[in-house]
Amino acid sequence: MDIAPEDRLRAVDLAATVGISVQQVRNYVELGVLPPVRRTASGYRIFTTEHARALTVARRLAEGHGWSRTREIMAAVHRGDLPAALAALDGGHAELDRERAEIRRVLGAFETVLASSPQARPAPRRGTRIGEVAALVGVRTSQLRLWEDRQLLRPSRTPGTNYRVYDEAELRAAQVIALLRRGAYPFEIIEAVLGELRSTGSAQRVRAELARREQELHVRSLRRLRGSAALHDYLRGRGDVVDRPGYPVPPADLVD
Repeated sequence: MDIAPEDRLRAVDLAATVGISVQQVRNYVELGVLPPVRRTASGYRIFTTEHARALTVARRLAEGHGWSRTREIMAAVHRGDLPAALAALDGGHAELDRERAEIRRVLGAFETVLASSPQARPAPRRGTRIGEVAALVGVRTSQLRLWEDRQLLRPSRTPGTNYRVYDEAELRAAQVIALLRRGAYPFEIIEAVLGELRSTGSAQRVRAELARREQELHVRSLRRLRGSAALHDYLRGRGDVVDRPGYPVPPADLVD
């Protein structure tokens, strides 16, 4: 099929449309981010407006999904494997859903801690020994050691005897862990809650940090949506998808 002169682009002009180098354009072709190129009789690559569209879509996808997933999606499209492209795209949106759910769970766990407000006996200046902590928290000493192995607790050690001692912060952390474990929260969520408490030191700052992360997720979600919309337009322009009102049609046995 002949290519109209007005549809042809030089590699340097194609690269300039998004501010990349000619070598990057060639790399994108090799990776499948751009469609395969035809060559002239003398061996020069022939780029077209379709390559320009693909490059624009790839950049838009990368803003929301990152370059690794974008390469996977575009390469699948250009080798004719639409199901694989859609699966990769759906995987990106599913990641955000999991992150959003985790933030909600961390916030819920944190609010559980605040609502319960466990009050511990002030730790003596020398610190509290493991047996005392276990009694205060209501767990076995072996449980405290397990939490330490998971790096949730960080007791210090006494010189010479190497006994574990817990200051007020670690005693509070042990209470938080015990409370959340009784609430069936997984260790990943407990680790996140403790990390927030240790890094911020205040309830309001924890809430603010979690709210900030949720806002970042909203922004990323909108970017991925915009990238997905650009991909849909590209697929429709290529004829890979067809908009049909009422499609797909439900099976006959599901229709009243």
